[in-house]
Amino acid sequence: MENFEFVSPTHFVFGKGAEEQVGEKLAERGAKRVLLHFGGQSAVKSGLIDRVRASLDAAGVERVELGGVRPNPEITLVREGVALCKEHGVDWVLAVGGGSVIDSAKAVAVGARYDGDVWDFFETKRQTNDVLPIAVVLTIPAAGSEASKNTVVSNDALQMKSGYPNNAQRPKLAFMNPELTFTLPPFQTAAGLTDMFCHLLERFFDDVGAVPVTDNLCLSLMRTVRAEAPRVLAEPDNYDARANVMWAGMLCHQGLAGVGRHEDWATHGLEHELSALYPEITHGAGLAVMFPAWMEFVCDANPERFAFYGREVFGLAPTGDAMADALSAIDETRSFFASLGMPTTLAELDVEEGDIEKLIPTLKANKGEPFGSFKKLSMDDARAIYRLAL
Repeated sequence: MENFEFVSPTHFVFGKGAEEQVGEKLAERGAKRVLLHFGGQSAVKSGLIDRVRASLDAAGVERVELGGVRPNPEITLVREGVALCKEHGVDWVLAVGGGSVIDSAKAVAVGARYDGDVWDFFETKRQTNDVLPIAVVLTIPAAGSEASKNTVVSNDALQMKSGYPNNAQRPKLAFMNPELTFTLPPFQTAAGLTDMFCHLLERFFDDVGAVPVTDNLCLSLMRTVRAEAPRVLAEPDNYDARANVMWAGMLCHQGLAGVGRHEDWATHGLEHELSALYPEITHGAGLAVMFPAWMEFVCDANPERFAFYGREVFGLAPTGDAMADALSAIDETRSFFASLGMPTTLAELDVEEGDIEKLIPTLKANKGEPFGSFKKLSMDDARAIYRLAL
């Protein structure tokens, strides 16, 4: 087990009607004026935004509003949010939505107390503790951003998508009502389940040996996501299934499932370039394509690890041939994603071989060379993995 530091300051309010406590809990923490940050029209049409407004009003917490966060949130709207916070003296940022809204809110909170351009933090990864506190009403379980230290934002002008990790931007409050997810479209639910599962894969496969306590957390969560996935898709208003998925999504990316390990994150880097080039690509769908391709390329570095994963998660019987067992585990992973309705090739995402060279410069700028942990990768390796995914 490697040395680690772990911070988890988030206060969770979980269950039916959780969002109705937003105003009360924020007022208890001294909030006077919040930036209410949200996405498109679904949260408005469902009445959720009105309920949050009413909760804030009842507690005497003022608000400034900024909607319009898109999937793969973009820096232009973040800058607008930063300006609003500074202009109106905002003291909390309240995100109502999924991972994209929360990531945008985190970036706003970081930039609100900074004199320069907030994109500086994404370029330099410079740490700061001077961050507005963040609260979250979660509507899409997937990214785990409601408790994680990470945010990922796109810069369309640069055709870049970049992450910024900082423990100071972990949300202080997260309101999680599984009922808010009942009406999610099946594709969005499936993409979220894929994202959760891939967060665990990034942690389980690295260059560290066995870390039983952490490994077993990962494996248990993988089995849970795999078991609940067909149930939640077949019964979208099944409260218990939605609750298990919502809590699992947080645990998959809060960080606890990776302590003592180096983690890998090569595949997320490879996918980020896809959705930076084509923002219409859903993150989970891109991961469903890229992860099996990455697995095929790197499994020779430690086939026993993949074979172990196949036994523990998919119940595969050992054959005595570790490489054959590893390849079977990869096939099962691809089949699992396909069973959720996820794509299995880049062609299904309208990505062509001619696009590969467009991805490499920003991949190198974001990840450096070599990158990854399970197996160190070069840019030529990245090209090969993209080709495997075609």
